[in-house]
Amino acid sequence: MPSDRPRYNFRSSRFPSIPKKLLPISGTTLSPKSNPSNPETALRTPSHLPVVTSDTIKVTLPVPPSINHQYATVNGRRLLSSAGRTYKTYVSQYVWLALAQSPVRSSLHNRLRSGPLTLSIRFFFASALRRDLDGGLKIAQDAVCEGLGLNDNRIIETHLYKHVDKADPRIEVSLSFISSPCHSD
Repeated sequence: MPSDRPRYNFRSSRFPSIPKKLLPISGTTLSPKSNPSNPETALRTPSHLPVVTSDTIKVTLPVPPSINHQYATVNGRRLLSSAGRTYKTYVSQYVWLALAQSPVRSSLHNRLRSGPLTLSIRFFFASALRRDLDGGLKIAQDAVCEGLGLNDNRIIETHLYKHVDKADPRIEVSLSFISSPCHSD
C-alpha cells in the first residue's frame, strides 16, 4: 500500500532531504503541539541557536530516543531503529548546516581535524528518574561527528551532565578542540 510519507534510502545517500520546516536555523519553528523529543516538532528559539567559534561548536538538540528505542533486532542482528536513524540524520544535517552557515567554518573544521577533542553534553530531561544519563551519549556523539565529517575516536574527553527541565527537554552539545599538551599522545 503506497504511503504519503517520503521514503528515504539511508544506504544510497549520506544525507537524505530534511523536512523544509527544519532547515532554517536562524528562525523559530513553532508548533502548538511541540514535542521536544521529536526532532520534527522540536521547538527552536533564539536561545537555542548554534554557536560556532574557531575552536568550538555548540548546538542545542532534541533529547535522543531512549536506548530501548534506538535499536531493533532484525534476524538476530541489532540495528539502528527507524527512530534512531531519523534522529541521527536530523542531528547530522543540523550540525552540518550550522557549520556551513558560519563564517569561521574552515578554521573550526581544520582545528577539529588536527587534534584531540572534548565533548560536553548537558541533558535536560522532563524527569530526573526516567532516563539514564549515558543512554543518549553514543547516538548524539556519532551524529554530531558525522555531521562534521569527523571520526568520533578523536574525542579523548567526555563530560555528561543531567538536569531537569519539564518545559523544554533538550540536550546542549559542545565539541571543542583541545590545545593543551597534556592530552597529546
